[in-house]
Amino acid sequence: MTTPERVQSLIDQLREQAETDRPNEETPDVGIVMGSDSDLPTMAGGKGKRPGAYVALAEELGFEEQTDYTDAPGARFTFETFVVSAHRTPELMYAYAETAEDRGLDVIIAGAGGKSADLPNMTASIAYPLPVIGVPVQEKSVDSVIGMPQGAPITAVDAGKSFNAALSAVQILSRQHPELRERLADYHRDLQQDVGEVSRDLHELGTPGFKDKYWEE
Repeated sequence: MTTPERVQSLIDQLREQAETDRPNEETPDVGIVMGSDSDLPTMAGGKGKRPGAYVALAEELGFEEQTDYTDAPGARFTFETFVVSAHRTPELMYAYAETAEDRGLDVIIAGAGGKSADLPNMTASIAYPLPVIGVPVQEKSVDSVIGMPQGAPITAVDAGKSFNAALSAVQILSRQHPELRERLADYHRDLQQDVGEVSRDLHELGTPGFKDKYWEE
């Protein structure tokens, strides 16, 4: 069966990029892929979902999304985002994972939903030894994402927690980039500060006063 034109154009684009010699600082550091655009609320955040990988990278840790491989944004650290279905477009999934390292990626975050959430583990198998962090989009996706045989590793987070996947991706990058280690440390200090503030308010205001201040009716 002939590959549809729009899918083939993406495959060709990825393979062309893999053959292009570009400095690492001009290529995406993190790749985010998902099986369907319906996974985007989980992978990015929004539509009633908890904050996702996009929020962690772009709003908390100073990354920018790179939408043009040949025209990197101003930020030193960047990420890219694609829809890559393991079942509907396996050729695209294969091309993405196979070319990821040559295109400059250092880590991939892969999310998928349903009972047959095969994108994360298939991506991990093809992209090896590039690290892949799997995100089960739903609870029923967990077993599929983490069910890798011995010798075929994948790191995974709990269902729906792509925000944590992004933090883990940056932890991997921080081993080579001390600047990212400082950003992670700053983010964690802010979390601690927030806990301290809430704890003091709860103690000093008492439960009724705290509810009046923080809880929505």
